[in-house]
Parts: sequence; structure tokens; C-alpha cells
Amino acid sequence: MTEDSNYAVTVRGLTKSYGATSVLKGVNFSVRRGEIHALLGGNGAGKSTLIRIITGSASQDGGTIEFRDRADRLRTEAEGRRKVAVVHQELALLPNLTVAENIALPHFSRGFGLFNRKWAIKQAHAALSMIDRSFADASLHWFVGSLSLHEGQMVEIARALASGAELILLDEPTANLTALETERLFSVLRRLTQETGLSVVFVSHRMKEIRQIANTCSIIRDGRTVIDREPMAGLSDTAIIEKMGQLSQAQAQVQERPAADISRAEGHGRLTIRENGLEISLEPGVILGVAGAPAGPQTLIDTLVGAARSKRWTVSHAGWPARFSSPHQAATLGSGFITGDRSHKGVLHSLPIIDNVLASRRIVRGSLFTGARESVECLDLMQALKVKAASIWDLPNTLSGGTQQKLLLARWLGVPSRLLVLEEPTRGVDIGTKKEIYQLIRQMAASGTMIVWWSTENTELLEVCDRVLAFNTDGRCAGVIERQDLTEDKLAELTGMAA
Repeated sequence: MTEDSNYAVTVRGLTKSYGATSVLKGVNFSVRRGEIHALLGGNGAGKSTLIRIITGSASQDGGTIEFRDRADRLRTEAEGRRKVAVVHQELALLPNLTVAENIALPHFSRGFGLFNRKWAIKQAHAALSMIDRSFADASLHWFVGSLSLHEGQMVEIARALASGAELILLDEPTANLTALETERLFSVLRRLTQETGLSVVFVSHRMKEIRQIANTCSIIRDGRTVIDREPMAGLSDTAIIEKMGQLSQAQAQVQERPAADISRAEGHGRLTIRENGLEISLEPGVILGVAGAPAGPQTLIDTLVGAARSKRWTVSHAGWPARFSSPHQAATLGSGFITGDRSHKGVLHSLPIIDNVLASRRIVRGSLFTGARESVECLDLMQALKVKAASIWDLPNTLSGGTQQKLLLARWLGVPSRLLVLEEPTRGVDIGTKKEIYQLIRQMAASGTMIVWWSTENTELLEVCDRVLAFNTDGRCAGVIERQDLTEDKLAELTGMAA
């Protein structure tokens, strides 16, 4: 226990192993009341395991956890965990229930009783209005399954706020929010911490956001605490990245983007994308960035991967129809897709690692059965991407989020593709893994693959793209910015997003 007892939670000497793998090796972590505390560390450092133990979804092997109420009285662990809410990186909403029902659900999770719909709607509206009043007015009766990812994220944050929690753990909560939505969320968190003493743990890989919202940070590396409660103001970004063990890895990956080797892409030809008079052409080897909130980029992405329901966009490319009839047709004709929404669109959670890695190859090849060479092929791809797993037959949920993202990259590594569409491919991954992804995509572009890359991180688009198609917050095309004119200010002006 710390000398200052003004803490919502105090963790000391926490250990946790899964079989022979030691995940936490004596973690110390504490959060004051009324504090917004950044919990930092690379993918696989142990952050998610620590969060699961604090919330009670996993048990520790050793160490202690103490919860205290606002009167500074020690709570039992069961009482303390009832005052903890978590918003995970991968959303945990029920798609067949309405927005109001999802937000109000924690109030009806214990004991018996009738569901009071009128009361639930009132509670849900109050919580969601703290984030976005117009969305709250419109959406309470919508089914969650019809929401976009960023709308679902707002609903889950509202559910945490509505639960009466005194400690909220936010795991990458802003990954798909616009700048305005993010600032609204931050304003809500600042007000709640100041007025009610709410404690917030903020997990993110976006340093700009971390500095905007958090005053104190702790850093976990390889299952150990390397920085325990230090002020953000006293740490540079470089120092933080170094403590996370990411500095040398990131530096090794930083280099100028190689020029595209067009000679290796013979027969691929130009791709032209059209929408209401707008025409954009891509040459082999070009990386086209897509900027803006999901409304606009998603319709373009759906067209390019064969999932479009609208006829807003058309494509023109040798051997391709104006619109793909299905994702299967898109994949077999050479349009690949990598998403950052691992939970809903990417990872096949019930299938082993080998099936996840080789999924695209089997579609392109028309394979029905696992071949004898596939184990070797899978291991080669995992080695190339530095994916560490006990076995290729393990399930993906044994891996960290960043490592799961590498599985999605492996699907298209070496697969002949004319076009590769990336939908927030670095969502929720650490800086070292990001740089690895940047390098891999640059290599694919250099071999002649056309790349379309949507990101809500403007700094990412500046680093990797040749030109950027920007959408405003209404989902309309706001302009195309060429490389020489590409700046954060220009992207923020056109998109309304400053991430």
C-alpha cells in the first residue's frame, strides 16, 4: 500500500502466468481519485492482462489489489470491482439490442426484476448526451448492429459512464473518433474527474492524445513496471518510447520510402476511381491515403473490396467489373483487404493461427483442403513478421492485439495483388509494430501493388502516402492533396480531424 491512501486502486507485486508463459512479473500500479492516468507499454507488455485482473475477468497468481471508496475506506475486491468499468479496444456490445438497452444493461445485470424501458431510455440519453447530444437524440432506438465502429465506441463509453463507476479503464477509446468527438470526450472526462472524483486509466499509442488528456503515466515493459507514477511533463516522447522498449525498433524502420519498381508490375495498369464527377487515378506503386471520419471513407472501401451496398463509386481497371459483386470476387481478381477492426472484420477467433494466416491464399488459389506445405508456409510468414506463438494451432486470442494485426498482414504478404486496401491497419498497435507495418506496405508498393490507406491519424498519412483523398465530417469528398502540399493543417482543415 502506498503512503498516500488517496487512491481508487493500488496494485502491488502482481504476477500472472498462462502455462509456461509469464505475462506479469511483479507489476506495481496505482491510480488516484480524480486522476487521468496513462497506462503505457508496447503490444504484449501486459497492459490488457493487468486490466482484466483489475476488472475481475482474470485472477492473479500473486500480488495484491486494494480498492478504496471515496471516504477512504478499504473495500473488498468484489465491492471494488463493481465500481470499475472498462471500455475495451475491441467493443463488447450486443448487436441485437438497441443503443439504450446496451447502455442501461449493467443496471440489470444482478438479481431479478423487470426491465424498465422508460427508465433505461432516460439513463441512456443522459449518459450519451455527455459525449454527443445530437447522436443521443437520434440513436437510442437504433440497433447496435447497425452502427459504425466509431458510433459503437461512443455507446460503450456512455455505458461505462452510466454504470456509476468510480474508476473507468479506457483501452484505445478514440481510435475511430473525429477530432471534435475526441475533444468532447476529453472535456467530459476532465469535468467528471474534477467534479466527481472519477478516476480514469487511459490506454493509447497516440502520444499527442496522451499528452492532451493525462497528467501522470506508468509504463509496463515485458510484464514489469519500468515507470511507476511519473508526471507526463517530465518525460519526452523519446524517453517514453525508449522505456517502452520501442526506440531502437522504431529507429531501425525509419527510412525514405523506396521508389516504386513499376517494371515488376507489368499488366497491372492504372486503376481509376469515380464518384459524382470526381475521378482519381492510381498507378502501380502509388499509396493513396484516405482521410476523414468513417462515413465517407467506408463507402469507398466497401466498393474496392466488394462489400458495397450503394452505387456511389465505380472503378475502372483492366479485367475488373465496374463494381465487384462480392468480397470473394474482389479477392480472386486481386483486391486485398486488411482491417484494423480485428474483432468484427479481421481475425477468425474460432480458428487457429494457421487458418488465419493462410485464409487469403486459400481464396485466391481456390483451395478446399489444408495442404502439406501450408505449415511450413505459415511458419515462414510468421518468422518474416516476427510473430511469436507457442504453436500455429493456437487460437489468435492467445496473442496480443498488435500481434493479431500481424496475422492480418501475413494473409496478403506474397499474395499477388493489384490493389491492397487498408482500413485503419495500425489501430491499437505500438510504435514499433506501426513502423514494421509501414515498411511492409512500402515494400509491397515498391513491387507494384496499388495501396489505398484509410487512417484517422493524420501524422500517419503524412508519413506513408503519395497523395490523400480527404472527406469532411458529412462524408463528402473535400479534395485531393498531393504530396508536396500535404500537411497536418491542410488535412485538419478539410476533414475536421486533428488526430
